[in-house]
Amino acid sequence: MALFNPRALRWKIAALTTAACCAVAAVIGVLVHQAMAERSDHTGDERLSSRLAAAEREYTRTGSVPLDVEVLTPERFDPPLARALAAKDPAALYATWNDRKPPNWYWMWAAMPVEGGRVLVARTDMSSEVRGLQLLDRSIVKAVLAALLVVVPLAALATEPMNRRLRRGSRTVRAIADGDLDARIGRGGRARDEITEMSAAVDEMAAALQRKLEGERRFTADVAHELRTPLMGLSTAAGLLPEGDEAAELVRDRARALNGLVEDLLEISRLDAGAERARTDAVPLDELVTDIVRRTGTPTTVTAHAATLLETDPRRVERIVVNLVTNAHRHGAAPVEVTVETTAKGARILVRDHGPGYPATLLTEGPQRFRTGSPERGRGHGLGLTIALGQAAVLGATLTFANPPAGGALATLDLPNASAPPSP
Repeated sequence: MALFNPRALRWKIAALTTAACCAVAAVIGVLVHQAMAERSDHTGDERLSSRLAAAEREYTRTGSVPLDVEVLTPERFDPPLARALAAKDPAALYATWNDRKPPNWYWMWAAMPVEGGRVLVARTDMSSEVRGLQLLDRSIVKAVLAALLVVVPLAALATEPMNRRLRRGSRTVRAIADGDLDARIGRGGRARDEITEMSAAVDEMAAALQRKLEGERRFTADVAHELRTPLMGLSTAAGLLPEGDEAAELVRDRARALNGLVEDLLEISRLDAGAERARTDAVPLDELVTDIVRRTGTPTTVTAHAATLLETDPRRVERIVVNLVTNAHRHGAAPVEVTVETTAKGARILVRDHGPGYPATLLTEGPQRFRTGSPERGRGHGLGLTIALGQAAVLGATLTFANPPAGGALATLDLPNASAPPSP
């Protein structure tokens, strides 16, 4: 459909070419028309001039004129003749005017004053000249139309290589935006123009972005790995502290929190690197979600509208549901509800709380790591929802966030490839 898109670049260039051709044709047509009209008037003027000169000589010599010339007295002057004589240059021997009444009346008149206040009047038929001029105008219009029939398609075809390069660039940019940091536009020919410069700039930007992101991934993974060893020692030492001591409990709690943060960082680094792969299995989704929520130890209500057998990775579904439920209890407000539904293309899991709702930035930009969100939803690292979104991408699922009109926050996980429930 891009071929017939009137806003496409090829048609804009074709329209500009058409406008330029029409403008050039109009200028040339006007100039040719004026030149031919002047030539026609000059031809008629020469015929009348020779005729009046001969008539004047005969009138002076014999007092008579040829049959094609009239002798008029002032009382017989009609308005066109009177106006022509009034506007005549005193230095000119005669005055001329045109009498045209389309479609078949094209005459040029000339009047020459002679002795006694009389005027010699002659006319000549200009029909052939006028029709020739009309034929020339029609020929110019036909030639322009015929040229446009050739020029416009050629202009559209001539822009195709440029359009192809631009489309390739657009596809590459979209691929980079979708996460394919290895995508590049490339030179695509030997042309050295603005598109080549833009392609090179985009490739340089993509390479710099890839280096930066890979550096951040390596840094995150390296930091998390380096922290695991001292954290293990810290957790072991905290376990040796006496039970019941308030300071010991605080140390153990912070050690567990720090260990969880490191594990989250490691998981994010694996998701960013694209090293995660789903291992699917047929699982009863309603039973799986119910068991996952029960093991979180939170007061969460689970509702399953129908038994659903789903081909999915249960470990990743568990990770997503646990993060969503934990986020709802930590940053939202009770009651927290989990609903399992069957859809036409798969299954759907909804996690809703009744707190202040998701921040506006999260709804527009998605979860961001180490972004705490709005103060109303408490403090956090922003890793839970980021991990849930990454695990959903591994499953080929869609995770969306919204604030229902009735209040609260709603996370919706759409899982594909659900199978029909088994026969009893």
